[in-house]
Amino acid sequence: MKAIRIHETGGPEVMHLEEVEQPTPQAGEVLIQVAAAGINYADLSQRKGTYLTRTHVPTTLGFEVAGTVVALGPGVTAPEVGTRVAAIANGGYAEYTTAAASAVLPIPPGLDFRHAAAFPVQGITAYQLLHESGRLAQGESVLVHAAAGGVGTLAVQLAKFMGAGTVLGTASNASKLDLARRLGADVAINYTEENWAEQVQEVTDGKGADIILEMVGGRITEQSLRCLAPYGRLVVFGAASGERASFSSVQLMYKNQSVIGYWLTAWMQRPDRIAHAVSELMKYLATGKLEIVVGQTFPLTEAAAAHQAIAARHTTGKVVLLV
Repeated sequence: MKAIRIHETGGPEVMHLEEVEQPTPQAGEVLIQVAAAGINYADLSQRKGTYLTRTHVPTTLGFEVAGTVVALGPGVTAPEVGTRVAAIANGGYAEYTTAAASAVLPIPPGLDFRHAAAFPVQGITAYQLLHESGRLAQGESVLVHAAAGGVGTLAVQLAKFMGAGTVLGTASNASKLDLARRLGADVAINYTEENWAEQVQEVTDGKGADIILEMVGGRITEQSLRCLAPYGRLVVFGAASGERASFSSVQLMYKNQSVIGYWLTAWMQRPDRIAHAVSELMKYLATGKLEIVVGQTFPLTEAAAAHQAIAARHTTGKVVLLV
């Protein structure tokens, strides 16, 4: 089968399309014929060698797929062979991949593979950021950074569905801000403007946002703390800028604020909580109101170009590889 492999960490040029052996599902796993693979910032970090865990090479990139179950490993009875599914899996940039049966979800008949591939990692992430980490309460305000991105587009909608009061979204240009508004953001702010934190304060009558979802790092994290409400929760789920943030513990004490880290991989050790998130997300999907935004698609052979587009911030919504 064909797969995108890396034999060293580095830029997009280290990604190569190769012929490799088709995997065999082990106990508790299913084999999926991949139709589409979602691309996440974690993929770029893994490729560069800057991910939270060490990148062991050679390896096939990709954490998220949609396709059809074609074989079951020992001890697995569901989902049945032939089921259309989305899954969290390792080595998703390939024609076939294996996934733990517990990390596989059947997809509704009306959802195509390209949109389904945009959902498992970022859907669960968006839901858990708000519910598990942010502990969103009815009427609280939520600020979603990168609101036109894969997680952001879902988080803006879910915040509204889950009872948030004012939802604010940040993005870097007018078209992305328009998208955030269309998806339900009450206020859209350009975070490239120097006074964006002051704009958040103004919109919230000087209180600040109760929950802030942040994945940029560095100065954006520091500015976010400036516009976090008393008793507020800043949930950090990435550092796309590659920069570290600095802040004082006394600063948090003064307003009883919290900074909370989120990493989906660690949450996978709690299958009961993942199952809860999936169950709730499927309810939202069933209503037809939750929109999955796929901004661009690339063929598997152009995976490097897809990574370049994401790194250059030339994309909106989710970027998907078609296999």
